[in-house]
Amino acid sequence: MRTAEFSRKTRETKIDTSINIDGNGNIDINTGIGFFDHMLISFATHGGFDIELKAIGDLEVDCHHTVEDVGIVLGKAFALALEDKSGIRRFGSAYIPMDESLAFTSLDVSGRPYLIYDGKFKNERIGEFETCLTEEFLRAFAFNAGITLHAKVLYGDNDHHKCEALFKSLAYALKSAVEKTGKQDAISTKGSLD
Repeated sequence: MRTAEFSRKTRETKIDTSINIDGNGNIDINTGIGFFDHMLISFATHGGFDIELKAIGDLEVDCHHTVEDVGIVLGKAFALALEDKSGIRRFGSAYIPMDESLAFTSLDVSGRPYLIYDGKFKNERIGEFETCLTEEFLRAFAFNAGITLHAKVLYGDNDHHKCEALFKSLAYALKSAVEKTGKQDAISTKGSLD
């Protein structure tokens, strides 16, 4: 089973998570940021990942430390669960519509982290979640999971829909990339993904 647990404690946040990449619907997420929880639950549900995550952060300052550190912790947990990344499809892409909005994600579970992000929001916040933190989460997740990640909101009017389509497209792209191929080796001309 592809599972992992990871915890991280700093002066700003304390985060504990456990994941099962081949999940059966066990999702329990609490970051103290309602809309962010909604995005992470959507990500777990549509990716088919079991995720238990509890974050305590300095929300009296703002949401930045909590959102970024959740990305770090989830990214590290995915990297641990995938170990040497052998036997997975490696690449994944997904277009996801949500009403008037459309988002696209393409990624490579390569061991070489990178982020290209293109997402524009009309409002500074969705609930208490600062929309600029979408990019911060994706960067922290990609760099700690060892993923090359391209994420784009193609269009839309409603910020909630745009952000949710983006998280769901990440879920479907990652679900495809971590799918088992039935082969033992990593798909790489080098013979490994590092």
